[in-house]
Amino acid sequence: MTNTKLKIIALVTMFIDHFGHFIPDTPEWFRWIGRIAAPIFIYCVVIGYKNTSNRKKYLVRLGVAAVGMSFLNLIINLRIHYLLQKGKISSSDFPYLEFNFFSTLFLIALLIILLEKKKIKFLIWFFCWQFVSISLFPFMEINGYLPEPISLFTIQISGNLLVVEGGVLMISLGIFLYFSRGDKWKTAIGYSLYCLTLFYLVRRWGWRPDGILPHLFGFADYQWMMIFALPLMLLYNGKKGIGLKYFFYLFYPLHIVILFFIGFLLA
Repeated sequence: MTNTKLKIIALVTMFIDHFGHFIPDTPEWFRWIGRIAAPIFIYCVVIGYKNTSNRKKYLVRLGVAAVGMSFLNLIINLRIHYLLQKGKISSSDFPYLEFNFFSTLFLIALLIILLEKKKIKFLIWFFCWQFVSISLFPFMEINGYLPEPISLFTIQISGNLLVVEGGVLMISLGIFLYFSRGDKWKTAIGYSLYCLTLFYLVRRWGWRPDGILPHLFGFADYQWMMIFALPLMLLYNGKKGIGLKYFFYLFYPLHIVILFFIGFLLA
């Protein structure tokens, strides 16, 4: 199975997942199918990073996509904020839009390049920023210095591991997949143990709404179903396929905006 075919499978399952998220009264099994999308996209980014001729350009492209998606979320969230202020909708009907998996993929690629090049100084600064930024978020939200859409935008572009989609556990998965070096046995065993651990952690702590735990285990009880992405990853044959590089960058924000507004109208 080529890299392009893997991405298409991830794209289709992601669409089904987001359809289930945005469209009211959708069967829950739509979300089950969507569990395999994120790990396949992470796997494909790892493959892309390994095979690209210009890794810095690849990293910049992911960063631009992440910031662009944050701006798109901001525009939509400002509109939601306006309708909330006017009393035309309630916060329970439509929460703010926070989807930005580009940020997760960017941080995976960034950490890989820092670890691979052994940029210890930059790693120290990076992790210092993690502590500084995470301490600022509650203060900013509690005191209401910024409207919520602006606050969410600031958080999204902060580069903090705990607040990106999927959180630190998804980012650690990407780093593992990269350093498994294409060894299918190592990938299979490590990924299976990862899913088993995730199953245990979500069952034990994922339901708790307090403190930092929602950021670490902010998954549904069926997140373990991402194990079904493993056979697809193991079928990868090392070939690129037909590419369609920019199609995937465009499809992600486009389908989210369309599904969001369809769901908005139906609600």
